[in-house]
Amino acid sequence: MALRDQTAGIRGNPTWGSARHARARAVAIFAAPSTGRVSDPVIGRVQKARAITGLLTTFTLISVYGVDGGWSAVFADGLTKLFLAPLILILVGPLVIAGFIWYAPPRHRALLRSRLRYPLKAIGWYLGVPALAVGGFLGLGGLLKLMEDVVAVQMLVGLLTLVVGVPYLVWSACFLFSASGPAARYAFNTADVHAALPAVLTTVLVWVLNLVQLGDGLPNGPLPVQIAAFLGGPLSVTAVSYWEVRVLRTRYGVRVRG
Repeated sequence: MALRDQTAGIRGNPTWGSARHARARAVAIFAAPSTGRVSDPVIGRVQKARAITGLLTTFTLISVYGVDGGWSAVFADGLTKLFLAPLILILVGPLVIAGFIWYAPPRHRALLRSRLRYPLKAIGWYLGVPALAVGGFLGLGGLLKLMEDVVAVQMLVGLLTLVVGVPYLVWSACFLFSASGPAARYAFNTADVHAALPAVLTTVLVWVLNLVQLGDGLPNGPLPVQIAAFLGGPLSVTAVSYWEVRVLRTRYGVRVRG
C-alpha cells in the first residue's frame, strides 16, 4: 500500500509529468510510424541482434582488457554518443542526402526534394527546443542587466524565471534526452524522403562516430584486438545496412535507381 502511494505521488509530481509529456512529444515527432518507413520485423530483429552482439562484445573486451577511466568513462562515453550522433547527422546528413538525390533518376529528384520538409521539421524541433531555452534565459539576463535599478522589473523577471523558465528548462532537457536516441535511429525521419535513406545515413554516422572516437585512442588490448574492436562495429553496421537496402529492394521494390 505504501509503495502504491509512493508511486502515485511520483506520478503526480509536476516534474515527473513534465518529463512524461516531453518524452511523449519526442516519440511523436521522431519515432512515430510514417508512410515512408518500411517496418519489416525481420530487419528489426537483425538490427537488435547486431546491437546486442555489439554491446556484449564491448562488455567482454572491457572486462578482459579494462578501459581507461573505468566503467564511469564507459557511461560518459555512451552519454556523449547519445547527443553527438544527432549533431553529426545534422552536419553530415545534408551532404549524404544531396548525393543520394543526385544519384537517383532525374525524374524522381523533384519528388525527393519536396519530401525534405519532413526531416527539416524534425531538425527544427531538435535544435529549436534547446535554442528557445537558451535564448529565453539570455534574454531575461539581458533584461535584468538593462533594468538593474528597477526593482519591479527584477521581481517580474524572477517570477517569469520561476513560473515559466525553470519548468520549460526541465521540459526541454527531458525532450532532448528522449529525442536523441530516436532522432539518430530513424535519421530525423529521412525515411519519408526515401525508405533506404536511414540505412545509408546510419552507415555514414557510425563511421564518422568511430573516427571521432579515434581521437581518444584505440581500445586496450593486443593490436589485433584493438583493430577488430575499432573496425568491428562500423563493418557490422555497414553489412546490416547493405542487407537492409537489399531486402527493401527485393521484398518491397524500394529502389534508389529505377
